[in-house]
Amino acid sequence: MAGQTVVLRPTTAAHVPAFLDILSQPEVAKWWGGYDLERVRRELLGPQGYAVELHGEVVGLIIYYEEDDADHRHAGIDLALHPDAHGQGLGADAMRTMARHLFDARGHHRIVIDPAAHNERAIRSYTRVGFRPVGIMRSYERRLDGSWHDGLLMDLLPDDLH
Repeated sequence: MAGQTVVLRPTTAAHVPAFLDILSQPEVAKWWGGYDLERVRRELLGPQGYAVELHGEVVGLIIYYEEDDADHRHAGIDLALHPDAHGQGLGADAMRTMARHLFDARGHHRIVIDPAAHNERAIRSYTRVGFRPVGIMRSYERRLDGSWHDGLLMDLLPDDLH
């Protein structure tokens, strides 16, 4: 799937080393901690995972999940970029590209994302795409040190997409 700048490619085993490198970067690991070889293979490879590429180089990863219950149908997205790719609009481009896929090809009417409530960089990027804050989920996710932090639930409807 081609965005304005990035290309999203379905994940393969060949992406594992790049994903491990990205997830081991301190700026990424504080949000995506605890990924080892087995967890990357188990959670990030497969039909719902994509490598984010810039000029043929893997700079990130994006995954989605789907809630298929007819009364609650929606999709959720997670994104991680190598710190060298931060601040260039690549995350927003990847997010827009995935959102269009989920709306147009997968038939979703709503997409959610749940960054840490204090992850200002991610929240700014998601807001540029059109995501809106829904509310704070208190003590939502455990950090590597065992402490809990709040998450910000954000959602996106087709008419909100920028």
